[in-house]
Amino acid sequence: MGGTFDPIHYGHLVTAEAARCKFGLDCVIFVPSGHPPHKKDYPVSPTEHRYLMTVLAVVTNTYFDVSRIEIDREGYSYTIDTVKQFREMLPGAELYFITGADAVLEILSWKNMSEILDYCHLIAASRPGYQLGGLKNRLKSAVGENINRIHSMEVPALAISSTSIRKRVSEGQPIKYLLPEPVEQYILKNNLYQKPDK
Repeated sequence: MGGTFDPIHYGHLVTAEAARCKFGLDCVIFVPSGHPPHKKDYPVSPTEHRYLMTVLAVVTNTYFDVSRIEIDREGYSYTIDTVKQFREMLPGAELYFITGADAVLEILSWKNMSEILDYCHLIAASRPGYQLGGLKNRLKSAVGENINRIHSMEVPALAISSTSIRKRVSEGQPIKYLLPEPVEQYILKNNLYQKPDK
C-alpha cells in the first residue's frame, strides 16, 4: 500500500484491512513514499517522521508491515520502480498495489503506467467524492487487456484525510480518534504540522 502517509490515519488502516480480506492477501506492506514527484510543489514532512508514524500505526496488526524501499531510494519515488523491486524480492508472488481512488484517477500521468499492470494488480480504494464508475472506460485504450487487473473497492472511512488532519493540528483542533493514539502522540511530541509562529 503506497502513500505519503503524512500522517497515516484510520482511513489508511481500514482500507488496508478491507483489501486484505476482500482479495485474500497474505499481508499488506505499507510503503511510505520517499520523494513523491506529484507532490514536489507541496511541503511534505521528512521521510523519517512519516516512516516512524506508519510503524507506530501498524505495529498491532500481525498482517501489516512497513517497507523503507522508497525512503531509502534516491531520487523521486515512482510506482513502477517500487513494484519491480517487490517483484524481485518476492518472485512468484501475486502482487497488489493498493492506493486511493484520487491517485488512480491520475494514473495516466504515472511513469510507465501501462507497464505497472504487467507486474501487479491495482486496487483503487474509493472515498466520498471520487467516482470510479467510468475509470475502466477511460483507461481501457491505454492499458488494453490489463484493464482486468484494476479493481475498485469502496471504503467509507476514507472520508478522513491527511490534509484535514494537518489543517486541524495547525489550527489547534483535536485529532483524537482520526488516527491511532501513538501517531497522535508522535505528532504532538515532534510539533508536526504546527504553524511557524508556534
